[in-house]
Amino acid sequence: MTQTTDRPAILLIPGHWLGAWAWDAVREHLDAAGERAVALTLPGLDPGDPGRAARTLEDQVAAILDALSRNGVSASAPAIVVAHSGANFPVTLLLDRHPELVRRVVWVDSGPVSSGSAFAAGFPEETADLPLPAFDVLGRQASLEGLSDEDLARFRARAVAEPGPVLREPVELTDDAHTRIPATLVCCSIPGARLRQLAQEGHPMFAEVARLEQLDVIDLPTGHWPMWSRPRDLAEILRAAASRTR
Repeated sequence: MTQTTDRPAILLIPGHWLGAWAWDAVREHLDAAGERAVALTLPGLDPGDPGRAARTLEDQVAAILDALSRNGVSASAPAIVVAHSGANFPVTLLLDRHPELVRRVVWVDSGPVSSGSAFAAGFPEETADLPLPAFDVLGRQASLEGLSDEDLARFRARAVAEPGPVLREPVELTDDAHTRIPATLVCCSIPGARLRQLAQEGHPMFAEVARLEQLDVIDLPTGHWPMWSRPRDLAEILRAAASRTR
């Protein structure tokens, strides 16, 4: 199907260890439906970058802004920004600094982070980066439900170690405007009702969710990587989220 310019750009940002390739199956469905989907590899996750382990959250925010600009996004033509997992840190910063560029944010098994928080504040300064853990270890941290042996083999083969600065750096927020951006939470490994409860109870991982003024919560039961386990369903959710803004 031919893409039309009246559709907002949909920027797909993967979580830790992943590049733009992680969205390939979702993009196939979005492209077939005529959506303007663009996937991004964040700085630090490009295996061909010799300085990748030194990349920072600031580098990642700058790359997101550049991708938005290159795809015609502006205050008069804002985008749909999709953040999976650990992409929530640079995306939260983006929303804080440039809320006018985002028509809707979609958090995929993720959510906004609170000011002052870091993904791993105690990650050792002398350690350059964090490789993808063994799957038995990873599976205790995030659900692998729905992933085939082929999915896991591709994940292992293409994963890039997460830069240390990205893990250590705290997020500092300065503007409440980001709480007014329409948001969709796609809940995969934690049911939406449970996530709402945790947010209301002030759980540090979800406290910022309670501050969102316009929120849709959608359950997509599967593991933490729905772009592989349920790509068609995730693409339909993204299309619906984009349609709500047109």
